[in-house]
Amino acid sequence: MPLGVIGSGFGRTGTASLKRALEMLGLGPCHHMEEVLNHPPQVAYWQKVVAGQPVVWEEVFNGYRSQVDWPGAHVWRQLADHYPSAKVIHSLRPENQWWASFSNTIGKLLTIYKELPAPPHVAAMMSAMEIAIVKQTFGCPPTDRDGVLAAYRRRTEQVRSAISPQRLLVFDVAEGWEPLCAFLGVGVPQGAFPRTNSTEEFWHLVDSNRQTTI
Repeated sequence: MPLGVIGSGFGRTGTASLKRALEMLGLGPCHHMEEVLNHPPQVAYWQKVVAGQPVVWEEVFNGYRSQVDWPGAHVWRQLADHYPSAKVIHSLRPENQWWASFSNTIGKLLTIYKELPAPPHVAAMMSAMEIAIVKQTFGCPPTDRDGVLAAYRRRTEQVRSAISPQRLLVFDVAEGWEPLCAFLGVGVPQGAFPRTNSTEEFWHLVDSNRQTTI
């Protein structure tokens, strides 16, 4: 099945909550870094992507109806071209909030992951993401606040420039169900919008994956 939703927003912009929201709305399974870590064969695709080698997107996203978060967000432009009928959701949050969350989670992990014990597929994926995020997206160390925030702003500008307004939703998960459901043309479900993957939950997930073997 082709992807119906493409997420272009950086990790820590509420992508785990958005993943669950899309799945609740019938657009799942939703591809997310969680999926890669839970399915080790996925890693080989992303190693090829960061090396500039071709992959077959239908193989990468086989069984998925939507995608958010890194690593998929790294290739948002290619995915938007490959799936022209898909809608694009650019998740974001106020940049100071995003930086606080990123620097205490993904940013920190990118600076220490080589020192941590981890199963081979997790270590390999972190190495691929260091290339994708630090070298190819930021162009600066993940501790460089000004440089990282410049890349954060640049991504939003690139997405707004490349994707037509009719196809794009720039979305803060704090806005809840209404704008998301209106954009997707679906009814608003009962119950609260999902909220998940706090800083504490992030590190719990990291610890869980460190203890997992292939």
